[in-house]
This record gives sequence, structure tokens and C-alpha cells, in this order.
Amino acid sequence: MEFSVSPIKTVCRLRDKLVFPLFACAYYVKKLNKQQPKKLMRRFYHFGSCRSVREFEKLNRIGEGTYGIVYRARDTKSDEIVALKKVRMDKEKDGIPISSLREITLLLRLRHPNIVELKEVVVGSQLESLFLVMCYCEQDLASLLENMQTPFSEAQVKCIVLQLLRGLEYLHHNFIIHRDLKVSNLLMTDKGCVKIADFGLARMYGIPQQPMTPRVVTLWYRAPELLLGTKTQTTALDMWAVGCILAELLAHKPLLPGTSEIQQVDLIVQLLGTPNENIWPGFSQLPLIGQYSLRKQPYNNLKNKFTWLSDAGHRLLNLLFMYNPQRRATAKDCLESSYFKEKPLPCEPELMPTFPHHRNKRAAAAASLAESHSKRSKV
Repeated sequence: MEFSVSPIKTVCRLRDKLVFPLFACAYYVKKLNKQQPKKLMRRFYHFGSCRSVREFEKLNRIGEGTYGIVYRARDTKSDEIVALKKVRMDKEKDGIPISSLREITLLLRLRHPNIVELKEVVVGSQLESLFLVMCYCEQDLASLLENMQTPFSEAQVKCIVLQLLRGLEYLHHNFIIHRDLKVSNLLMTDKGCVKIADFGLARMYGIPQQPMTPRVVTLWYRAPELLLGTKTQTTALDMWAVGCILAELLAHKPLLPGTSEIQQVDLIVQLLGTPNENIWPGFSQLPLIGQYSLRKQPYNNLKNKFTWLSDAGHRLLNLLFMYNPQRRATAKDCLESSYFKEKPLPCEPELMPTFPHHRNKRAAAAASLAESHSKRSKV
């Protein structure tokens, strides 16, 4: 699948399917003088027309992230239950936030069972009030791990991670780095389908590589090269995060829960040993290496952390936690791992457990939150 480097060209090319006029309109609206209504309307009609958020019945608020509020909603025309993500605009001076622009541009082109689907973009009562209509997933893994009484079995963990790897292989094949993989960005439907979500920090990569901000990826899932200030970001960043997610699912708790970048590096060294030039060429030249005083720790303690895990499982974790990004396992490598071919075999997604109690609890909490905000203005 080819990707356009121009977001506007991408929008134009796909407008007949996803009708996306007010995205472009809102993006330019603050750049246009109030004395230029005809110019603004020409832009509007050039892109077509899109639906109003009034065609959706908001059922409850299900979350709020860095880049917007998410509602569970019903499409009144099709009766379909969807997720409605309101694009956060309150801190913007020039229209749509660049993070949302990136997310929309990428999701318009991505179609894979393990990646959340952007169905369309709709507009609110104001010109700059935009909503992303996405497929609705009943759960996210972070809240499940926090609230479920019986942890996932190893067969269920394999099922989840396999789906994550398939979605990630698709992304990386299409030259996209997610850059914010974590359990809260993995959604799961009641049919056991896992979907990668939240592409606000995602980037396309290629040759020549463009500089990217190093302060990405939630701290607990951040690769050591990022912590040490690398200027080169590759798909290996995502693969380190996969290792953290796999370990978290197996251990039923976060593997590296640092509270600062200094502590995060120290936790990594405690677990994997002190890196050196032999195992990680160029390590001593990384920009931020001088800011850390690394403890002398010659041992890899992964095996001690997961004493019950098979040799194949340990091999997979070690490949994901390679210090050298160039030697770290790829998504394709992981999909071929013998760990997923040995007993216990991955269960089928349809056999994954459902969590109606947790869903009802979350809905009740959302209803309570909505009631407390009942005086807020309508969107």
C-alpha cells in the first residue's frame, strides 16, 4: 500500500469514501481573514460535505486522552454503536492539532483487522468542532489488567500478542512507527479481536530519515536508545514496547515502572545488565549518555523474573529486549517464533473471555462522570 506525503492530497483522494470537507476547512479557518467568506466557502465546497455529529446519539463518555475525549455513541441512521472521538482544539491557534492531523491522515489509509478503523469524520455545531467516528471496542487492556480478578492465561496472552504483532507487522511494512505502544492503547472487542489504537504520535519513516522528537513513548515502554537521546528512530522502538507489553501480560504487572528517566534507565540495567560497545556498537556516543551514571551489573536477570517461562519464551523476550536496536527482533521475526507454536497454544480470539461486569462498572462510572458535567455546553 502506498502512502502520500501530502495530508491534503490524501484527504482529496479519499473524500468520496470518507467525505472529509470540514477537516480542511477547520484547518485553514483561522488563517483566513474574516473578510474572505467566499474563499472559505470555495474550500468547503471543493471538499464536498460531511455529516453532523447530531446524527449520533452520545450514550456515555468512555475516556479522555491527550488528544481528545472519547464517547460511546449510536449512529441514528444505521443503529451501529461506534466510538466518537472529539478532537481537542482548546490549545490550538492554527486549527486542527498536528497530532490529530497525523492520526487522521494515517488512519484514512490503514485497513487491518488489528488496527482501529476510522469510519468517517463528522462536524459539531461549530466549524472547528470535529469528531472521529471509529469502530467501537468494548475494552482496553490497561483497565482490564487493573480490574480483572483472574489474570490472562498464557494461551490468552499469546492470542493477544499475536494479534498485536500482526497489526504491527502491517504498520511497519507500510513504513509507520506507532511510537506510543502500551496496554492502554490496545483495545479488545467482545469477540476477542485486539486493535492497536491512538496514532497521535505515529510517524512515517524512510530514507532519508527525518528528525523526530525524542520525548515519545510512555516512560515504562520507552526503549533505551530513546532514553539516551538517539536521533534515529526506527521500528525497533515499537518492538521494545512489545517486549514490555508481553512481559506485563505474563507477570500481571508492569515490568519497568520507572518514575523518571534516570530511574527508568536504572531499572533496565538492573534487568538486562550494563550495556557496552560489544553488545551495542555506538552506545558510548549517544547524546545523553553523560547524564547517566550506570551501575555495574554484568547479568541478564530476565530468566529470574520469569522462572516458569519456557526456553522459547525466554528467547523471544531476549530478542525483544536487545540493547542494539539493529539486532532487536522485528514483528515478522516474532510471528515466526517457536513460542507461539508450542503448548499452551494461543487460544482462538473467539474463545477469549468477555468482561460484562467490568464493562458495566465502567459504564456506571462514565454515567456518574457525565452527570457531574451535566452543565457543560453541548458539543
